[in-house]
Amino acid sequence: MPSAERRAPSSASPYFAITAPGLEHLTAGELTALGITPDAVEPGGVHFGGTAGALYRANLHVRTASRIVARVGEFDARHFADLERFAKPQPWADFITPRCAVRLRVTCRKSKLYHSDAVAERVAAAIAHVVGGTPARSPDEDEESDDADSQLVIVRFLHDHCTISADSSGALLHRRGYRLQTAKAPLRETLAAAMLLASGWRPESPLVDPMCGAGTIAIEGALMARRIAPGARRGFAFTRWPRFDAGLWQRMVDNARERELPRAPAPIAASDRDAGAIAAATANAERAGVAEDITFTRQSLSAASPSGDTPGWIVTNPPYGVRVGDRKALRDLYAQLGNVARRRFGGWTLAMLSADAELDRQLRLPLATAFRTRNGGLPVRLVSAPVPAASAGGRG
Repeated sequence: MPSAERRAPSSASPYFAITAPGLEHLTAGELTALGITPDAVEPGGVHFGGTAGALYRANLHVRTASRIVARVGEFDARHFADLERFAKPQPWADFITPRCAVRLRVTCRKSKLYHSDAVAERVAAAIAHVVGGTPARSPDEDEESDDADSQLVIVRFLHDHCTISADSSGALLHRRGYRLQTAKAPLRETLAAAMLLASGWRPESPLVDPMCGAGTIAIEGALMARRIAPGARRGFAFTRWPRFDAGLWQRMVDNARERELPRAPAPIAASDRDAGAIAAATANAERAGVAEDITFTRQSLSAASPSGDTPGWIVTNPPYGVRVGDRKALRDLYAQLGNVARRRFGGWTLAMLSADAELDRQLRLPLATAFRTRNGGLPVRLVSAPVPAASAGGRG
């Protein structure tokens, strides 16, 4: 039986960026752009290592990850005695203070230790043994439920190998702090950012979302265009860790804010036929501090037109799936999107989230798939296509 793996506090630490399925390569690219070299990419996330500064920087700047976790330790365990013996010597005091409550999220697959509650009980006892009387409980089953005053510890058993991680993010990273108002079937901020990155949109180019809902795509685009770090105005779990370097973190936040641009360099326009959606989107943009960078308009898809004098990107999340109703109405909507793009947006690029190849065909554009993931429990993919410049004409 191998001994429990320990690390010296001063050495580079192993971290893992958790992502929605299909977004791993985008997160790896973001880390690389930050000067953080990914060690490996696997389904569900990206491994990377570094000092505390790398962990802080990833939480502050990465737009497409769901959480950043620190690896506490790894070991093999086939019996509860093994789990108890190897869990106790882990460096719990690096991540948990005696006054901090602990939430345990445990998954067990293809392992002799398969009872998650029993595993959680042993790990909680190990934490309490080291830190001293730390209260522990299982987290709410709802991933959206994040307790700001507790530390999430994630325990994963696979083929008798136990991996223990401490969540450094706290609230899921899509919670930028601006979206209190939502329309129907809201798009997560992390997925909206992934759509923009994978579409190839450049912040110096115009951006249009003609079915904007709560405005998430346009707002994420404005944040990117103005170089506003997604984590600059929210809290993180790592700020409660015993070894937290408050001075380093403050310098990082200050530097991020110094890099912000006063305005987006190109027009960003968002529209929706629903007045409530436009009101929610406008309020969300105001909270994000980018309301002046986006033109919000209540109008139908048929009235959409280019913003700016140069070609840009249409990036949108049209209705799809059973929830949104009549199949024929959806086919007509997608056909209309294709018609509007060809008539008014020649030379632009169209990118959209799609759940149905039959609906895609209504656009009559040569769509290519950029990534596949899930949204609201449904399998979806980002598809994109250049709109032929030769079809540009009147404004219809």
